[in-house]
Amino acid sequence: MSQTQWMVQTKKADFHAIGSTYHISPVTARIIRNRDVVGMDGVYQYLYGTIKDLYDPMLLPDMGPALALLRQKIQEGRRIRIVGDYDIDGICSTYLLYRALERVGAKADYEIPDRIRDGYGINESIIQAAARAGIDTILTCDNGIAAIEQAALARELGMTMIITDHHDIRQDEQGEDLLPAAAAVVNPKRKGNTYPYPDICGGMVAYKLVKALYDSFGVPEEEWLDMMEFAAMATVGDVMKLQDENRIVVKEGLKRISRTKNRGLMKLIEKNNLDPERITAYHIGFVIGPCLNASGRLETAKVALSLLLSEDEQEADELAGRLKELNDTRKDMTAKGVEAAALLAGERYAEDWVLVIYLPDCHESLAGIVAGRIRERYHKPTIILTPGEEAVKGSGRSIEGYHMFEALVKVQDLLLKFGGHPMAAGMSLEERDIDEFRRRLNQDAHEALTEEDFIEKVWIDVAMPFEYINKAFIQELSLLEPFGQGNEKPQFAQRQLRIRRARVAGKNRNVVMLTLATESGYTVEARWFGDGDQFMKEKGESQYMDMVYYPEINEYNGNRSIQAVVRQYRFR
Repeated sequence: MSQTQWMVQTKKADFHAIGSTYHISPVTARIIRNRDVVGMDGVYQYLYGTIKDLYDPMLLPDMGPALALLRQKIQEGRRIRIVGDYDIDGICSTYLLYRALERVGAKADYEIPDRIRDGYGINESIIQAAARAGIDTILTCDNGIAAIEQAALARELGMTMIITDHHDIRQDEQGEDLLPAAAAVVNPKRKGNTYPYPDICGGMVAYKLVKALYDSFGVPEEEWLDMMEFAAMATVGDVMKLQDENRIVVKEGLKRISRTKNRGLMKLIEKNNLDPERITAYHIGFVIGPCLNASGRLETAKVALSLLLSEDEQEADELAGRLKELNDTRKDMTAKGVEAAALLAGERYAEDWVLVIYLPDCHESLAGIVAGRIRERYHKPTIILTPGEEAVKGSGRSIEGYHMFEALVKVQDLLLKFGGHPMAAGMSLEERDIDEFRRRLNQDAHEALTEEDFIEKVWIDVAMPFEYINKAFIQELSLLEPFGQGNEKPQFAQRQLRIRRARVAGKNRNVVMLTLATESGYTVEARWFGDGDQFMKEKGESQYMDMVYYPEINEYNGNRSIQAVVRQYRFR
């Protein structure tokens, strides 16, 4: 395994008081505090928050003007075009707004940019096409906050523009927001915003607008609640923190997926052999989401949107099958890209602190996924470059301690376009400048980083002997679900376990079955999922190991027993 440093969380609170107030163990109270939940009210909302605790949409900046304008345009019979984005957040946002506008009698249609032809967000050609089609109002979702020139063009062509977005906002030299000249800009990241929890995705912003719209037109609240699963899918798919109202929406939305009325979603669940009664945030993030995203990566996101909008059984079945096939193709292409990049990262660029890898045979839409996988494997900032239509395009993923956007600012003279934030970025440059780009990024990284930055930190909630784990405690941990970004599965740790037995199992030799014993002689059955042969090679003659683990109930032949799922290990 890559070099890691195990760290135990040390956040403070009165865990016994929290435990007795909410009838949970002090250990569970500690885990909740480790998720940055503060105060008794915060713990209550975390454990028992309901739909009634969601924030009023009218608290969002410009929600009032946006709603008034939409009402006016709908009543006047003006044509409204929704412009979304090609990832799961953009697809779900577009779906939510289109369904809602249809429901209240608007003359609405939609457009989703093509990833390769149009690039990210709304562009001039989309504005011009809308003008030619007689569109009166453009309503963006999950994009538009950076569309300064495009908003000006829309105004020049006599169209109204309403922006709904959640992305960070660029600021001028005085620190003021640089906003497009739109009729309304609904974005919780605006300066001076008073929305209680601004870290929501584009789908959530759209969902809030739908609530305001439905309230305004007297649509029963139950119809809005029936759409919650799409706000939940957008939140998980866009890797938002599962905290505050995001947690409530995902928790409630996952329950609703089990009884969804959406034919397309049901077919997608069916094609992936998932149990609709047991859909978790993991299934959204790693199965359903990638299928929706695959259409925008390899074809057009309109395929995914058509699936969600489909009312026909056969059509939904065919579209779901097509998305599953596209995602399978995408997985194969990704695996080849990761293999090629790993070869270069481990050999030619092994000494580099920032990995800049050009993959001429990799599809440009997969660069970000490949960069993420290589970053995980080597724990180094990684930029994957691929050939584009006019220049080389790149996508980067970073590590804590390396601000990727600021690093690109220092070499912007080599870049045609770039954008991003501390942990991820996109850019384009001429192929002839790749080597210089790599050299300068690495030169700067040696000034900005130390070797300590390349040691991955593994955060442990509690250093807890396995003897203290019982079925009631494991059941209590289910109160913490759904797990995901910002609300990770708890991690426990124990040292000095004697390895009584270790064997590799699984068709692909990707499971290690372990029988361990604590210092007091207590037996622990454990499983580690990964390259079994590599595990045994690292183990060698070692008789003892430390582990970071998660406890779970193993059900087999009607028997229920406690086992440890090993997340990290160290041999002694």
